[in-house]
Amino acid sequence: MNIVVCVKYVPDAQGDRTFEADHTTDREAVDGLLSELDEYAVEEALKIVEAGDGEVTVLTMGPDDAVAAVKKSLQMGADKGVHVLDEAIAGSDAAATSLVLAEAVRKIGDVDLVLTGLASTDGSMSVVPAMLAERLGLPQVTFASELTVEGGTVRIRRDNEAYSETVESSLPAVVSVTDQINEPRYPSFKGIMAAKKKPVETWSLADLGVDASQVGLGAAWTEVVDATARPPRAAGEVVTDEGDGGGKLAEFLASRRFA
Repeated sequence: MNIVVCVKYVPDAQGDRTFEADHTTDREAVDGLLSELDEYAVEEALKIVEAGDGEVTVLTMGPDDAVAAVKKSLQMGADKGVHVLDEAIAGSDAAATSLVLAEAVRKIGDVDLVLTGLASTDGSMSVVPAMLAERLGLPQVTFASELTVEGGTVRIRRDNEAYSETVESSLPAVVSVTDQINEPRYPSFKGIMAAKKKPVETWSLADLGVDASQVGLGAAWTEVVDATARPPRAAGEVVTDEGDGGGKLAEFLASRRFA
């Protein structure tokens, strides 16, 4: 089974995020890393291949630094990587991202399963998997908290607050997974050393047959018109128990409609 995992290089959520004048993230101001939610997709792909046979290809798009997301995936155990690198990509929205990824998946070819995280930890839109499936003309199942592959079928379990449902799709398909599906492995020293010898191809938009006018900030269907830093959290209210702490606590909760 040949599996492609789409991953994203995102700003570290622990860093102080700032924005450029056009409201895009200032990626020079904060360190980046493999989107944590994508690690679950990489881990699931590795488990599928380890249980049978096949190959895991990791695909990303972005600036020079984005190759770090591919290398982290290779250290975890993926077989090879593809990095779509082109200056015109900067500022691409979900629609343009899905276009580039779809053409890259087509170029990789002979793909049985495309896995993604449920969302990136920076944009958190969750729409790229659906757009990718539409562009590839493949069935899509989302928010998998359990996944099994048997023959030409993928079966997933989706959980929500009221019930769980089992959904089945023929392969090839696009599947997004949640952070409940597994526990991503840490790269071992052996994996880190092995990753240095694994191939990473770099493709441009021209390699994919994508016109630069279809991507980037200028081609975006959506626009961030404002970005304001959240104000620092205010100090909480201290309730001193002088024998009437229970009553004070009840009043506090009632004043905020918690009781």
